[in-house]
Amino acid sequence: MDVRIEKDDLNWAAAQGVIDKAQAEQLWDALSERTADQPRFGLVHVLYSFGALVVIGAMGWSMNNAWEVLGGAGIFAISIIYSAVFVGLGYRWWDRPGLRVPSGLLVTMGVCMTPLAVYGIQRWLGVWGFDDPGEYRSFHRWIKGGWFFMELATIATGLIALRFFKFPFLTAPVAFALWYMSMDITPIIFGSDGYIWDQRKMVSMWFGLSMIVGSYFVDRRTKVDFAFCSYLYGVIAFWGGLTLMESDSELSKFIYFLINILMMGMSIFLQRKVFVVFGALGSFAYLGHLAAHVFEDSVMFPFALTIFGALILYCGILLHRHGAKIEKRMIAAMPGWMQRLRPGARIAH
Repeated sequence: MDVRIEKDDLNWAAAQGVIDKAQAEQLWDALSERTADQPRFGLVHVLYSFGALVVIGAMGWSMNNAWEVLGGAGIFAISIIYSAVFVGLGYRWWDRPGLRVPSGLLVTMGVCMTPLAVYGIQRWLGVWGFDDPGEYRSFHRWIKGGWFFMELATIATGLIALRFFKFPFLTAPVAFALWYMSMDITPIIFGSDGYIWDQRKMVSMWFGLSMIVGSYFVDRRTKVDFAFCSYLYGVIAFWGGLTLMESDSELSKFIYFLINILMMGMSIFLQRKVFVVFGALGSFAYLGHLAAHVFEDSVMFPFALTIFGALILYCGILLHRHGAKIEKRMIAAMPGWMQRLRPGARIAH
């Protein structure tokens, strides 16, 4: 469980004789220096993040038809210049005190220029790995195999950048490209039949599960949280593909409910809230199905569901009051091998 420490806590420890006053001051100075570049939810970091997202959106989501007039060579040149400027500034400021966050965001912005650069050179040379996907603005709208190499290049560029800049948000474009690839790879595998809806859902589910497993191994090896974005997009791909599958079998729907319950349990094991959020959504969807179809004419079902919800609310109150003790007991009850499989403590960055 994460614990927030303030200077008053160290002063209290000194007053209790746990440490002396000089040690409390030294410890606070050391902790302050260590966390100087870690983002806090303040106006400065909000502005950093908002500015970066505006630039990324301008060169991605907001691209319009006018850009196609520049031709592939023009688009390629502009994206390379943008990327070089962003990465160059990020590199220059990376080791300056207090500028680690804006520097990392600049490098991330540079990486986000990769799909545009690859599109530009492909449009310029007229070379497409699978099919011509159309204008770049459709990259975020349509599932097509022609986007594959743009996504692959973005993943490779992001991983190279992570090699030199240990900034967790750099995993965002990598995870985002993997999420898109989970959809665009379907027409590559199945050809023209890849647009069959059931196949796309199946590929999304398995691809998302693979991302979750990969994120777990990354999470196990790092203290800084590099796995957040890949967990997020992995869960979206897995849960989305699973949820969109259709079945007339009540057993299949019940298994879907159990998987969502398992996801909520995994949130405790992996210390990731994204699992409990999507698990709760899936569970609620199943209960809605029971209310609308299975127990449509039952008088008692709404009462039973009300009691069930009240029990969940009560469990939440207990968890709020005794969360630390409950979590400690649950972890202690795990077998030794399972405890060793849990990701270690992470540093929020």
